[in-house]
Amino acid sequence: MEVKFNSHGLVPAIAQDARTGKVLMQAYMNKEAYDLTLETGYAHYYSRSRQKLWKKGETSGNVQKIVSVSLDCDGDSVLLQVEQTGVACHTGEYSCFFNTVQEKERIANSSLLYELYDVIADRKINPKEGSYTNYLFEKGIDKILKKVGEENAEVIIASKNPGTDELRYEAADLIYHLLVLMNEKGLSLTELFTELQSRR
Repeated sequence: MEVKFNSHGLVPAIAQDARTGKVLMQAYMNKEAYDLTLETGYAHYYSRSRQKLWKKGETSGNVQKIVSVSLDCDGDSVLLQVEQTGVACHTGEYSCFFNTVQEKERIANSSLLYELYDVIADRKINPKEGSYTNYLFEKGIDKILKKVGEENAEVIIASKNPGTDELRYEAADLIYHLLVLMNEKGLSLTELFTELQSRR
């Protein structure tokens, strides 16, 4: 499918975090920016205010490495799934869409796992006094494995009881300790999801 540029020779482009699905920013591309994005593997846009082509992160270092490029059904908008280095927004926020106007109920999704994984990874690099996560890292692999085993047993016991409240609590504990273990062993969530995807 061909891109349908508007009368100004532009097409709106949405950048989305390929890991979490979080929408990062919206900008515009002209044909040159679109072609460069495909050729280089990094997001390029066209600035309407400056009237010039620009590579995302060319001055800040916050580049967007392309994972996939898709067009909508009419070919008049572009979706970029990217690996974002640093933040996407010039304000210093990770996403440009941080001004929440209305929120009925937050729906938890895979981005929550990435956020938790990143917090655990940060605790390993930047220890925080009184942190249970740091306690586990300090005690080492044997302690972490013991906790994974204990939480696994508690999930089994909770599953034998009526209702799901206890199971929900124990499953969350197990997943948290698995994320600690993955951090300790250097296994990323992306690698885990790739393995799960291969089993579909």
